[in-house]
Amino acid sequence: QLTLEESGGNLVEPGGSLRLSCAASGFTFDDYAIAWFRQAAGKEREEVACISERGLSTTYFDSFRGRATISRDNAKNMVFLRINNLKYEDTAVYYCARRSERFSGCPDPQQPNLFAPWGQGTQITVFS
Repeated sequence: QLTLEESGGNLVEPGGSLRLSCAASGFTFDDYAIAWFRQAAGKEREEVACISERGLSTTYFDSFRGRATISRDNAKNMVFLRINNLKYEDTAVYYCARRSERFSGCPDPQQPNLFAPWGQGTQITVFS
């Protein structure tokens, strides 16, 4: 069974940092690129970052450039996303997702329909 499970979401004050984790199982992990997306209440899902199969290439989108770091540990089937300088507008559910096709790298644009399966998400709430 293919599964992805996110963790690490929390309540955090503006300017704080969080590290999200994505644990994968049921497939050959290092054959696939993994991406993070987010969805705020009432808004469309948007791309955050992506990392290629071996971790040699990363992509960041819009406001995450310069304040987010995506990484992976293929020995542990894990992907991580660290976000610094969190802002109110970062409040959202964050999802990790596997690229549907093997050895296909990170697409640009990072269209959600190119990724499956998805995890159930982890909530980040930025408040003061």
